Amino acid sequence: MMLHAPSRRRPAAEHADGGVDGVLATSIGNGEDLGPAVRHAFEGGKPDALLHQLRNIVKKKEVEIEELCKLHYEDFIVAVDELRGVLVDAEELKSMLSAENYRLQEVASALLVRLEELLELYRIKKNVTEALRTLKVCVQVSKLCLTCNTHITNGRFHHAVKILDLIERDYIQYTPFKAFRKVIEKQIPALKLHIEKKVCSEFNNWLVHIRSAAKEIGQLAIGQAAAARQQEEEKRARRRDVVESSSAGGEFLYTLDIEHLDEDLVEFDLTPVYRAHHMHTCLGIEEKFREYYYKNRLMQLNLDLQISSSQAFLESHQPFFAQIAGFFIVEDRVLRTAGELLSEGQVETLWETATAKMTAVLDNQFNRADTASHLLLIKDFVTLLGATLARHGYKVAPLLEVLDSSRDKYHELLLSECRKQIGDILANDTFEQMVIKKEYEYNMNVLAFRLETSDSAPTFPFIAPFSTSVPDCCRIVRSFIEDSVNYLSYGGHINFYDVVKKYLDKLIIQVLNAALLNMIYTANVDVSQAMQVAANIAVLEKTCDLFLFQAAKLCSVPLRLVERPNAGLTAKSVLKASQNSAYNALLNLIDSKLDEYLARMGGINWTTDDATENATNDYVHELVAYLDFLISTAEQILPLEALYKLGVGVMTHISDSVVAAFLNESLKRFNLNAVTCIGNDLKVLEAFADERFQSAGLGDLKKDSSFRDCLIEARQLVNLLLSNQPENFMNPVIREKNYGALDYKKVATICEKFKDAPDRLFGSLSSRNTKQDARKKSMDMLKKRLKDFS
Repeated sequence: MMLHAPSRRRPAAEHADGGVDGVLATSIGNGEDLGPAVRHAFEGGKPDALLHQLRNIVKKKEVEIEELCKLHYEDFIVAVDELRGVLVDAEELKSMLSAENYRLQEVASALLVRLEELLELYRIKKNVTEALRTLKVCVQVSKLCLTCNTHITNGRFHHAVKILDLIERDYIQYTPFKAFRKVIEKQIPALKLHIEKKVCSEFNNWLVHIRSAAKEIGQLAIGQAAAARQQEEEKRARRRDVVESSSAGGEFLYTLDIEHLDEDLVEFDLTPVYRAHHMHTCLGIEEKFREYYYKNRLMQLNLDLQISSSQAFLESHQPFFAQIAGFFIVEDRVLRTAGELLSEGQVETLWETATAKMTAVLDNQFNRADTASHLLLIKDFVTLLGATLARHGYKVAPLLEVLDSSRDKYHELLLSECRKQIGDILANDTFEQMVIKKEYEYNMNVLAFRLETSDSAPTFPFIAPFSTSVPDCCRIVRSFIEDSVNYLSYGGHINFYDVVKKYLDKLIIQVLNAALLNMIYTANVDVSQAMQVAANIAVLEKTCDLFLFQAAKLCSVPLRLVERPNAGLTAKSVLKASQNSAYNALLNLIDSKLDEYLARMGGINWTTDDATENATNDYVHELVAYLDFLISTAEQILPLEALYKLGVGVMTHISDSVVAAFLNESLKRFNLNAVTCIGNDLKVLEAFADERFQSAGLGDLKKDSSFRDCLIEARQLVNLLLSNQPENFMNPVIREKNYGALDYKKVATICEKFKDAPDRLFGSLSSRNTKQDARKKSMDMLKKRLKDFS
């Protein structure tokens, strides 16, 4: 049943404020925030109005509630009655639930006890399973640790590091025991550090060992290079022999001789290096080891590059360079076989460091060197060092450039030594013909330098046309060529023949030729010694081709290139010029000796009354005896060309001296008898000249004039003075034919001194035959015409 309460009308006041109250009521009904309205009321200073409005709204709501309750009060009563019935039913249900709960508690209590026991068992099982798993992990880790310790103890560091990495990667994070895990985590770095120290200790021992073994390694490698060079030189010598034999016209079979050079590398152990590098790589510190290796090897290299001040470089250079060679042979092997332990740039840096030091040392030592042989020994070893290291890929050009730059110094030392040796040889030479008593002496002193004068076998004792200084000087020149080639070989130049030729010219010209000229001009030598010096120069001039061929042979230059025109030594023409100087000096000595004999012409009685037909002066026999000795000696020593020059010079000097005797101012007059006697002297000299010219075989030279022809001026002068018609001298045709060698002025001076009558008291009153008168008239006519001509 619905209850309807009576409606009431609202007061008028409510309608008056309905506008504002409606807004607030709507806001409250919608659950809106009244804060802004409250703030606005207080800010506007009208809080009382707001409170009044709120009270009105409260009153409105209370009225609505009251009306609602009046409208539904019957429904409320019914609902309350129903609610009381529900409460009764709830009580009954509660009693039933309580009874059932009691019965359930009684039944389930036993089950709960069993459940708790089961849960406890499950918990125990879980703990045991976890414990077993944990123990299994710990046992595995312990076994790995034990195995790792065993490997470390036995030095199997690679396996130990692998196990440590396995523990770190697969086990350490699953180890449940914190204390155990901390112990393992702490020991792993310690073990790795221990392994690193052990490996570094082995590597340090290797560093010490390899430095001590480097010298032996270098010596063995350089020994291999020396053996290879020796085999190459032997092949080259065989090749030269074949070429020379083939050029001689014989038939030869060329065979290819294949020899396998033992190129086994020097053995040394790099296992500690490989092991240390690998272990550091496994430990993840490869870069650290690379730096450590390079730093230590650089320090060792700097120590190896230090020169010992307590020992001469000549004695220490081989160990010094062998040590460096061994160092870089090891580094080359490490570069090629040790992975990325070394880079090419690092090896090049090491090599540049060593090269700079070695070149500085060589420059210093070469500048201080005072012996050519010492410098050659050092150079030979340096070239072997270069050949050894070049096989391993190192750039040895700077070392060879140092050797090339010192070649002038070496040859100056070599020339200085040769100058002293040649000076001593010439000073000790007696300049007498060399007497060879044995065949081996002949082979050693004659055949060795192709100084033989005949193809037939000599009889011993053999008297050579040269003195002992010639083969001795030839040996010095030959040794110089060999030393020069040895120094220039295996250097920076492939074709060094021109260099050897230049220094060979320098030796012969500036040393040998200069010493011979010094001997000619400054030494106190007699005629025979001067003749021997001239003969020696002639022999040495012929050996120039031999020396050039020897240089070409040692330089492996084809002989056809040496035999070309203008390809010879300049020294040959210089020695040729020196021969002329020697001959001139010899002639000056001979002329001085001849003057001693010819000076006796001053003791001749130029106005003698003795008219013996074949009378001669005493001096001429002594002069001929000396000339015979002189020519005989020259025949044994000098070549025909030189002998001819000597004879021509001697006879020309005698002729000039005879003419000069007539021109001598101390000679005021001479007569026919004196001229006749001089004519007889000339006959003796002419006979001697013809005989020696023919006996010496000088006719084979096909010269334009003989020894007799050199006496022509003296002969024509005597013939003119003995002529019955001396005035024919003024006839051009007769003069050209019979007196072409005479000079007008000389003839005029001599004729003025010629008095045909003997120098005696009242000589002008003596009787004369017609022939004498005619000769005198003709002579007077000649004198007059010569005077008019002048």
